[in-house]
Amino acid sequence: MRSRCMAFALACLLSACTSYGVIKNTPVTASTASQTYGIKDWRKGQNSGDLLLMLAFSGGGTRAAALSYGVLKELRDTVVQIDGRPVRLLDEVDAISSVSGGSFTAAYYGLHGDKTFTDFEGAFLRRNIQASLVDLVLNPFAWFSSTGRTDRAIEFYQRNIFDGATFADMAVPKRPLILINASDLAYGVRFSFIQEYFTLLCSDLSTFPVARAVAASSAVPVLFDPVVLENYAGCDADVGGWLQPAKQRAAGNVQLTQTLEGVETYLDKDKRKYVHFVDGGITDNLGLRAILDIFDAVGGFDAVLARLKVDPPRHVIVISVNAATNPEPLMDGSDKQPSLAETVGAMNDVQLRRYSAATLDAIRQGMAQWAQSASTPQRSVSTHFIQVTFADLPDTGQRKFFQALPTSFSLSDEEVDKLISVGGSLLRENAQFQGLLTELNAR
Repeated sequence: MRSRCMAFALACLLSACTSYGVIKNTPVTASTASQTYGIKDWRKGQNSGDLLLMLAFSGGGTRAAALSYGVLKELRDTVVQIDGRPVRLLDEVDAISSVSGGSFTAAYYGLHGDKTFTDFEGAFLRRNIQASLVDLVLNPFAWFSSTGRTDRAIEFYQRNIFDGATFADMAVPKRPLILINASDLAYGVRFSFIQEYFTLLCSDLSTFPVARAVAASSAVPVLFDPVVLENYAGCDADVGGWLQPAKQRAAGNVQLTQTLEGVETYLDKDKRKYVHFVDGGITDNLGLRAILDIFDAVGGFDAVLARLKVDPPRHVIVISVNAATNPEPLMDGSDKQPSLAETVGAMNDVQLRRYSAATLDAIRQGMAQWAQSASTPQRSVSTHFIQVTFADLPDTGQRKFFQALPTSFSLSDEEVDKLISVGGSLLRENAQFQGLLTELNAR
């Protein structure tokens, strides 16, 4: 693995000539304005209405993609009683928020539904994606090209994984809303690839390639170039009606205030003619903050329900699939000074773990507020926050095995098999998940 990473890093250095982002987002027009993929049409005719079930897929390369895939399989195989009829829990999923490696699974399921369970392993999980990307960058014809590394990776994703699909192909009835999240490199804004965010850029999401959104979500800085979008002028970006009230409500909420201030910068078309997006894990490696931001920006859980014109669900469920690892550091076994890579890696890991812990606290508090605001004497709302994480594995040897898996786009078939299996078992054996199933079947 070390040699493959070194080869890729060398390839990046060899191809470090000036490159320019390929612009693929188009301006919104009167004819495309109604072709939305976003919150506006979320939950129209969706599922039973008794449950609001949202998934969050973390970053972590193929490790994250395989773990989240295992959770999808377990939800497919879990049948509950709703309104007196058996229903697969997978069919009750309303939204999936994802970053980085988890975005490959989320996007593929958003496009293909159940076909994911026959095709995704061959299309992504069991392919040496990393070797293919290295070959693309090492190709001598690419060294002098103005097309950057990321755009060459996007071409590969387009051909071999997503078959040229756009977000218009994602708009399938009764499929969950897929929130593919990236980070605005200049302002640190979490950006979700839904029409509400694209409207800020006066751009049409329906024609935008899914592969490009996934590439932005997983574009680790330095190794990959940012994905560039043009910020068009000339449309009536309807943000005045919600942005200022949202900023007032955000008083005291530092995270939301920073997000809204960053969003407001998209309205300055002269200053921000182009926007550069990189790995979504930089601003939230769990994929949970995007869910919180959307509810908070609109005005809270009950405000979202009112805008969607739906009754409060009886159960609000968030399942966080966290493929993060916490391997034991080796530097303390010697008085040798740690290398630059070890030092930078340790600093990043510390910041990431602390920010993720704050995110987990925020989602728990947020869900408690959702239940309180939406419950009535006639209809109470219960919340269930379920975590799927390697830290919950009781066996020390098994836990160390998964903690040692690298963040890469190349894992062995054996490693993929174990990740898929453990994703299902971690969810199935989770106490909160078992409590939810008991509660649903009791009803």
